[in-house]
Amino acid sequence: MARTRSLLQHACSLLLLAACSQALKFDLEALPSHSKHSQRCIRNFVAKDTLVVVTATIDGYRDDGMQVNMHISDAAGNEYGKPKDIVGEQRTVFTSHADAAFDVCFENILTGSKYVSHPTRHIELDVDIGADAKDWSAIQATEKLKPVETELRRIEEMVTEIVGEMDYLRIREQKLRDTNESTNTRVKWFGFATTFLLIGLWGWQIMYLRAYFRSKHLI
Repeated sequence: MARTRSLLQHACSLLLLAACSQALKFDLEALPSHSKHSQRCIRNFVAKDTLVVVTATIDGYRDDGMQVNMHISDAAGNEYGKPKDIVGEQRTVFTSHADAAFDVCFENILTGSKYVSHPTRHIELDVDIGADAKDWSAIQATEKLKPVETELRRIEEMVTEIVGEMDYLRIREQKLRDTNESTNTRVKWFGFATTFLLIGLWGWQIMYLRAYFRSKHLI
């Protein structure tokens, strides 16, 4: 039963990865360079030392009054590319330097060189991570593998990545649980210390008031 459940989880994960591997298409409006909302970013999470291939296809042509720039960076401050004035297909290949989310940002700037009636560029973005980023046709030709062997090897690497990601999530969950338990322990002892302090203060007030009234011969 547990093995069947594990296979179902892997199958669902593979289907999810296949769905996520589809290209993202959107239109990016051209704005002045000083505009605060000129960028549009797409975020993905990637583990350290993972191969990533970012393929962007932009329509239009150069000197049409618009300029599309792309910037790829992660949350740890690493930069992986800043191609400018992109037209056609732009492919960026990099290996991640940290376990962090990375952003693929686009900006479409009005250059003012000519009038633009419809200031938009159509962008098609495809982000391949890990096993999906490898050129399996080249691997098949180099190692002389059969199509079935190539597909099985690709699935094996995808499953390995899934297992690694699950281990990473398990470690993060353990750290979070340890932090919660440590916080609960500290809050508990802080509550005890506050209670004992209030009880001691209450007893000291009673003793002080009794001594004061006796000095005044009131009791």
